[in-house]
Amino acid sequence: MKTFIPEQKDMGRKWVLVDADGQVLGRLAVKVANILRGKNKACFAPHLDCGDHVVVVNAAKVVLTGRKDERKVYQAFTGHMSGLKEVTADVVRARNPERLIRDAVWGMLPKGALGRQQLRKMRVYAGAEHNQSAQQPEKVEL
Repeated sequence: MKTFIPEQKDMGRKWVLVDADGQVLGRLAVKVANILRGKNKACFAPHLDCGDHVVVVNAAKVVLTGRKDERKVYQAFTGHMSGLKEVTADVVRARNPERLIRDAVWGMLPKGALGRQQLRKMRVYAGAEHNQSAQQPEKVEL
């Protein structure tokens, strides 16, 4: 008996709509990352991109538990001397709420070319409107 190995051409891609309103950030990111990787499918292979496209709406209404709004720090380094920039989560939510979800999901995907390819299949919008209505994404309750 041979081991079944799925091929990239056999992966059926669909579009999924996820509403982040009232969802806890980490729990939402786990479920979105699993859909992007394809772990919810029977033909999952860790070395292939078998996941679906994900559209996340209402990113500005995602919930951080505890006091993470004031204490969680996002860091970026410019490359220059003393170029470390630190911003708290409430400032990130005010400036760019999509970054909260994108960074959380990226932390749960494999690093490298495969993870970057999977992350490109995610679209995040701060409000309730999105540009992927032509793809007819099906709404998923998480």
